Amino acid sequence: MVSVKTGIVALLLALLTLNGCASSQPSSSAAWLTPEPLAVPYRTELAIARLTEILQRAELTEEQSARLYYDRGVMYDSAGLRSLARLDFMRALRLKPDMADAYNFVGIHYTLNGSFDQAYEAFDSALELAPDYEYAYLNRGIALYYAGRADLAVPDFVRFLELRPADPYRVVWLYLAESDISEADANSRLSANLATLDADDWATNIPRFYHGDISEQQLLNSVLDGLSSQRLLAERLCEVYFYLAKWHEAKQRPEKAINYYKKVLATNVYEFVEHRYARLEIARLRGETLAGETDEFH
Repeated sequence: MVSVKTGIVALLLALLTLNGCASSQPSSSAAWLTPEPLAVPYRTELAIARLTEILQRAELTEEQSARLYYDRGVMYDSAGLRSLARLDFMRALRLKPDMADAYNFVGIHYTLNGSFDQAYEAFDSALELAPDYEYAYLNRGIALYYAGRADLAVPDFVRFLELRPADPYRVVWLYLAESDISEADANSRLSANLATLDADDWATNIPRFYHGDISEQQLLNSVLDGLSSQRLLAERLCEVYFYLAKWHEAKQRPEKAINYYKKVLATNVYEFVEHRYARLEIARLRGETLAGETDEFH
């Protein structure tokens, strides 16, 4: 029998390669300021179908099945099918309880549902299994941040930044958490962290904006720098609109913030952390209680 694992790796490598399509820049500001929702790639849909077929028909070990459930869960998640993704992550953990990646995703979904205690437990499990799992620090920090425990979130964001000090997004998340505690201290740390960032990295414009070095319009204009595809445009708009929304929220402009969060959701960049939490942010601003859809976890 042909190795199932070898065949799966080859399949995923072939199916998950992104389309290399060149795209001209939008001809007007109105064109690029309005997100064009990304479609779910055909290759992702085909990969989901193929993995489903393998899970149903192939003779697999429990470990192989767990890996396939996890891989399909990641694909469901990237397509915005969060409930199906959660089911697959839990199936993976039943078969392979030491899968740190699956615990990380389960923790994210608990956070999105407002089930923060369960989220902490999931991230703690991921870090017990893989102490250097950097994104578990990010996601546990985010869970703590949204639970109103910024003081506990800061150490996780600090650790996350220490693992890659030149990442502008890590600088921004630490700033957001520290701002909830002391705006002066947050600004002081932001100034120090900016010195470690690459000025040529487009994303550095986001912490520069928070530091007051560039205006909101300049940040929006920077989206076009080195733009090469519609996907890159959607990804940048997803990020920029989220962090602009956070900024307006801090300035007590909830309606402006909500409008930006809606634009984040309009990009359909489901796998980005900014897209994941935009709906949660809107619920918070509206004073809505998150409904914890957790039955499928048990």
